[in-house]
This record gives sequence, C-alpha cells and structure tokens, in this order.
Amino acid sequence: MRKVALLLFLFISLQSQSQSVFGYWYGNANVKTNSSASNYMVEMVLQPERGNVKGLLNYFFKNTYRSLQVSGTYNATTRQLTLYKIPVTYYGSIANLEVDCMMNLLATLRVSQVSSNLVGSFIADPDYKNMCPQVNFDLQKNADISKTDSVLKAISQYKEEYQMWQPSATDTLVAVDVQPRKVINFPVEKEFKERENIVVNEIEVESDSLLVSIYDNGEIDGDIISIFFNKKLIVFNQKLTHKSIRINFPLDKSLSENEISMFAENLGLIPPNTALMVIDDGKNKFELKISSSLEKTATIRVKRK
Repeated sequence: MRKVALLLFLFISLQSQSQSVFGYWYGNANVKTNSSASNYMVEMVLQPERGNVKGLLNYFFKNTYRSLQVSGTYNATTRQLTLYKIPVTYYGSIANLEVDCMMNLLATLRVSQVSSNLVGSFIADPDYKNMCPQVNFDLQKNADISKTDSVLKAISQYKEEYQMWQPSATDTLVAVDVQPRKVINFPVEKEFKERENIVVNEIEVESDSLLVSIYDNGEIDGDIISIFFNKKLIVFNQKLTHKSIRINFPLDKSLSENEISMFAENLGLIPPNTALMVIDDGKNKFELKISSSLEKTATIRVKRK
C-alpha cells in the first residue's frame, strides 16, 4: 500500500511539474496578412512572483533584437497565461524605422507526453488594433534548466555590448567627486603604456573646462577603472555603478588636443569593461559609450573649437 501511495505521489508531482508554466520557452511567432508573412524568433523565461508571473521575453525580428521584462498572471485551473503591455515591433517596420505596437500576450498551456507548449497570440491594445494584426505563436518548453541560465547570460552580455543605458534623475547623484591630480602608481602607469591605446571618439567642445560623469553601462557587474588625462593617471581603482564618478577637467591650452583614457583594472562579471561617459562643456552634452579590455584602452580625443 505504501509503495502504491509513493508511486501515486511521484506521478502527481511529475504531472504538476510538466504542467508548470515556469521555465524556458522558445519558438517562432508569425503575423500573416493578405500581402505578407513575417516571422519573429521568440524566447521567454518565466518565474513565479507573489502569486503572479514575471520574466524576460526576447525576440529577434529582421535586424532588431529586443529584451523586455514582462509580468502578468497564470491561472493553473484553466492553464491561461496573460502578460501585459509588451512593445512588439510592427511587422511592416524597415531597418531604420521601428514602430512599436503595444500588445498583450495571451496563451494556453498544452501538455502531452511528448512536450509542453504555450500556444497563443500577441493581441494589440484597443488603441492599436487597426494597425497591428495578431501575432500567433507556438512556444515549446525546454526542460534543461541550464538553458535558462544561458539565456540570462546572453541578455546581460547584449546589454553590455549594445544597449546605451540612459541615466535617470536619481542616477545623477554623485558616488565619487574627483579633483584631477597626478596619482603615483608605477605598475598601472607601466601597464597603461604597454596596452594598445584606441581613440574611440573625437569631440569638439566650446569651453576650457569639462564636467565628466562616468557610469557603468548596462549591467552593474563590478567593473573597476582608472582614468588617465593626457597620459597621466588622475583617478585610480574606482568601481563603476549607476551613480556617477564626476571629474572636472581643465583643458591644457598648450595642447591642440586633450585625451581622456579609460583604463580597465578588471573585466567585471561580463566582459568587456563598459562605461557610459557623459561630457558636459556647459553648452553641449556628449553621451559616449566606451569599453576597454585588458589589452586595449579606450580614449576620447577632445578638441577646442
């Protein structure tokens, strides 16, 4: 009797796991009209949160990659999943023009002995229903839990490499306010000379002094930097966060060009060492994404108008 009860318990447990909406899903989504058919490649990671559902939804469309946080509800009785307010690129968009349709994801969990599938559609909000047709999908569940980790890692790397993070009002609070002065550190200065120096941007400014704010771009992953100004070490071993490192640079008028170099002390958790540098000359503001490695140092070249 005990063996029968144990087998029944295991069967129920396995059934409940196979019927879970949480995990990694992947597949294609298609919009079909009278004149065209367009495909989206979709992947999604879902997990529970306080009785609701949250996760990440990624899709590839033409030359566009989108990574979005999503949230919604799941009814285990009816197996209905609903995720709200998802910006889906309009199927008629061209490479240089992205038009978003605000849509909700509605799906039903279907479970068989072979696979688990989420079958449903992206359906436009009422304000968009005349422009954005329904996008149908059939997503398959991947039972390999390591797949979830690889997707999350890929998202983090994408943010580091491609996404231009924009500081919000709260991010303008200063973590470190640095007065530029020569710092003596022979090992770092020696390493700086040995690495390849790459000029990644050239800007023209209208002032004799600059206010430079430096943030971690994308994921906050423990990047540590030093800053060289005209090849002299002035900021040493500072950790990048969403709070700025702020430096006032008086330009050297005896030089036709001044240089600000970001030296990577490490690569953080997600290589390379990436920062958003905001340069303000009092009239203009330049937002520059720069990245350095343990072999190359990124440099901004500054010219006075």
